[in-house]
Amino acid sequence: MYKGSVIAAFVLVLMVVIYSCTHQPYVMPESQRTNDPNICFERDVLPIFISNCAKSGCHDAASHESGYVLDNYAHIMKKGIVPGNSAASKIWLSVTLSNTEGGKMPQNGPALNGAQLDVIKRWIVTGAVDSGACTNNCDSNNITYSGGIAPMMQLYCVGCHNSASASGGSLVDYNSVMTAAVTGRLIGDVADSAGYNHMPKGGPSLSACQVTQIRKWVAAGAPNN
Repeated sequence: MYKGSVIAAFVLVLMVVIYSCTHQPYVMPESQRTNDPNICFERDVLPIFISNCAKSGCHDAASHESGYVLDNYAHIMKKGIVPGNSAASKIWLSVTLSNTEGGKMPQNGPALNGAQLDVIKRWIVTGAVDSGACTNNCDSNNITYSGGIAPMMQLYCVGCHNSASASGGSLVDYNSVMTAAVTGRLIGDVADSAGYNHMPKGGPSLSACQVTQIRKWVAAGAPNN
């Protein structure tokens, strides 16, 4: 009788240990969350979520599909991100197509590219830190389409503006961006001009330097350089 009780107690303890190991993923202690020095959440990570995820019908504050709101740091961290552990972060599993509980994300848009995925993973594995104010390396006197405008569109705009049928049109390539530029729509939206829509929609405005870059590129004839 005593032996049977000991065995039963041992089995119970073993089950508790196994359950704990299975259901309690590693979370990096706050003291170890060093952050990647080359990544700033506001500058590098948040725009990816704003453009690709925090859209109407998906993960903006009004829609909050599946309970996820991905429009600021607090909301992003509330559900789906495990600091230091990308393998346990449901948001990471979704955007890398390895999510077993749901479909591919972004659901109604192009997959995130390799550079975007790299930024998100590095941000998670180094602690998913809100790094505060960002150092801006923007140079308003040195701007080309390939070196400045195209990467800006990819980061802030293409998640929404990825087809001609998108509200406001496509911004996926030079011809579409040039068309938006020469009509005045591109500058009007990003500069929050009267009569235009605030862009990026649902996110913080572009910096004054970024808007100046676009203005100068357009004033130069919007070249494909």
